[in-house]
Amino acid sequence: QVQLVESGGGFMQAGDSLRLSCAASGRTFSNYAMAWFRQTPRKEREFVAAISSSGGGTSTAASLAGRFTIARDNAKNTVYLQMNTLQPEDTAVYYCAAGRLSLLTSSPTAYNYWGQGTQVTVSS
Repeated sequence: QVQLVESGGGFMQAGDSLRLSCAASGRTFSNYAMAWFRQTPRKEREFVAAISSSGGGTSTAASLAGRFTIARDNAKNTVYLQMNTLQPEDTAVYYCAAGRLSLLTSSPTAYNYWGQGTQVTVSS
């Protein structure tokens, strides 16, 4: 089992920056690819970004590339999501997820473990 706990969400203004963190415990963190997804009540869970187990490879949703960056620190068992120039449409619950993947994927079904989510609200 891998336990994931997100933190860093909050109420923001458009144009602000915010960094989310996801702390992992349980199995060996460096064996798992990590990803961030987000969800609103009206939409399905949406892929945000993913990072390989070593951190050497990343993938970001095309619509968010340039504003959102994923990173990880295997020594701290933590994955981060840096979000810049936030917009009201970024309002969502943000989830981190872990999976033992050889290739990064945007499919949520590929990830076995999920955190409880952290709310990000952006006002205009």
